[in-house]
Amino acid sequence: MQVDKYMRGTVTVIALNGELDSHTAPEVQRSLDDLVPGDGTVVLDLSRMSYMSSAGLRVLLLVYRQARQDKVGLVLSCVPEDVLAMMSATGFLSFFTVTDTVDEGLEALAV
Repeated sequence: MQVDKYMRGTVTVIALNGELDSHTAPEVQRSLDDLVPGDGTVVLDLSRMSYMSSAGLRVLLLVYRQARQDKVGLVLSCVPEDVLAMMSATGFLSFFTVTDTVDEGLEALAV
């Protein structure tokens, strides 16, 4: 799993590329801890994520909790259909604002 960070104006965009499973989750969690700012806004771009297990759901939940604690605006963008279905079935979608594109995520954070 590759984790990339770039800026779009004042918004941090973090892109996950690959599989988020029990093998990659600890490393991804550490990366996200380092990359998510202590304030501001974040779009988590999942467009290149090919698979997510329940360990990946746990990572997203921990990111969500940390973002809420730090008052960081957080949006998930480009969520693959199978991941979206799993998040819906488990109730995880209720925690997140989800957009189809990174640009829509930026707009959602601007509101």
